[in-house]
Amino acid sequence: MKAAIYPGSFDPVTFGHLDVIRRAASIFDELTVSVLNNTQKTPLFSVEERVRILEEATKDLPNVKVDSFSGLLIDYARKKDVHVAIRGLRAITDFEYELQIAQTNRKLSGGELDTIFLTTSLEYAYLSSSSVKEIAEFHGDISQCVPEFVARLVYEKFGHEYKQQPLAERL
Repeated sequence: MKAAIYPGSFDPVTFGHLDVIRRAASIFDELTVSVLNNTQKTPLFSVEERVRILEEATKDLPNVKVDSFSGLLIDYARKKDVHVAIRGLRAITDFEYELQIAQTNRKLSGGELDTIFLTTSLEYAYLSSSSVKEIAEFHGDISQCVPEFVARLVYEKFGHEYKQQPLAERL
């Protein structure tokens, strides 16, 4: 069975993340979306909340599991007996950063962990969790960035009322 891990913060999960998840799930027999508990960041959502959100967002994908981890990806992958990590790329700046991490992971894992890069579909290339949070914090419309239930949760975290825009205004 071909398995892969897609690690990330997913704070919050965006349509760009979901694009990579769907495409990776079509390539691998099993995909584990793994929420990183990154102690260097102050997330909007707890690890447990992000896991639940991802479970809801991927419930239609039978070969996708959602998990969480702390520490090094290579240790987590070894524990799961998975040898492929998936990473999404939006721009050349992502590539430089992700390439360095991929090479480090391959070296530290003794060649046991490879990274496969999937370029984000062009319609989501502008999207990042950070920009979604910033837009929402200032009452901006994030309906084109995240699923509706995620938008509702993000606005709630900022203490804003969720107002769904009419479809004509979102297009």
